[in-house]
Amino acid sequence: MEPLVSKQFASQADLTEKKISFIKLSDNAYAYTAEGDPNSGVIIGDDACMVIDTTATPAMAQDLIKRIREVTDKPIKYVVLSHYHAVRVLGASAYFKEGAQAIIASRGTYELIVERGEADMKSEIERFPRLFAGVETVPGLTWPTIVFEKDMTIFLGKLEVQLKHIGPGHTKGDTIAWIPSQKVCFSGDLVEYNAGVYTGDAQLEEWPATLEALRALGAEKLVPGRGPAMTTPAEVHKAIDYTQKWVTDLFNTVKAGVAAGKNLKEIFADTRKVMDPVFGSVFIYEHCLPFDVTRAYDEASGIKHPRIWTAQRDIEMWSALQD
Repeated sequence: MEPLVSKQFASQADLTEKKISFIKLSDNAYAYTAEGDPNSGVIIGDDACMVIDTTATPAMAQDLIKRIREVTDKPIKYVVLSHYHAVRVLGASAYFKEGAQAIIASRGTYELIVERGEADMKSEIERFPRLFAGVETVPGLTWPTIVFEKDMTIFLGKLEVQLKHIGPGHTKGDTIAWIPSQKVCFSGDLVEYNAGVYTGDAQLEEWPATLEALRALGAEKLVPGRGPAMTTPAEVHKAIDYTQKWVTDLFNTVKAGVAAGKNLKEIFADTRKVMDPVFGSVFIYEHCLPFDVTRAYDEASGIKHPRIWTAQRDIEMWSALQD
């Protein structure tokens, strides 16, 4: 029988550079995507720009900044964190040279940085060496300078941008950016498409309802956390449905296993039988699934607040799921 997982994190073997796309979605919105790598969003207003998710390091942020500078010389005044994960936030310091005056996050994201930002930074750098190119340029944790509770509105000149925490999902602090006049949404990792959906810090029970709240906005274009930009209403629904199916199939399978008294390794095998045929070929599937099943096992066992991942816990979990 083939081993369930390799002795090395699946992500550590992922060394192939991805093709980056910078796509104009509307008069003001752009998607920065890279074949399943973490996405960023850009909103160019009348007098300033906003970046949603920063890339993983200041060195890697330079490519995004270069592409912004090819279409505008306006200052990048606002940096928005869709959530706290290191791969999304550690590039923030690069934008201060470009005019950044505020780093904005939800209350939940701020609380997670306080609680587990340091551990997450060390853990993610070990998991994803390619995504942390130039990690020596990271000055430390990224701290928000503005924290909001549920909603915040920013005007880039006349252009209204709404920042919303519509509910927990990928983390307890997920934030979306929404341009109501153009029906463009930047979802962060609340929505993924054609890539693994990482749920290691998720609130799995609430996530489907949060997705429905996002669907109810009526976005006509959407930039997911990973995967290509969705450029029609039908594609937006397809991406939401994809994430919904991943989260629901995962949690339902694990809940059934826990109810039956199975152990983590048995439940992992059960989950593969359900998810491999549907999702097994997508980018970072093999990396995500062990973390996802472990978190789902915890939540189904009554651990509501996700346990903190550390580099050591990563290794212990990975080893425990060897065949």
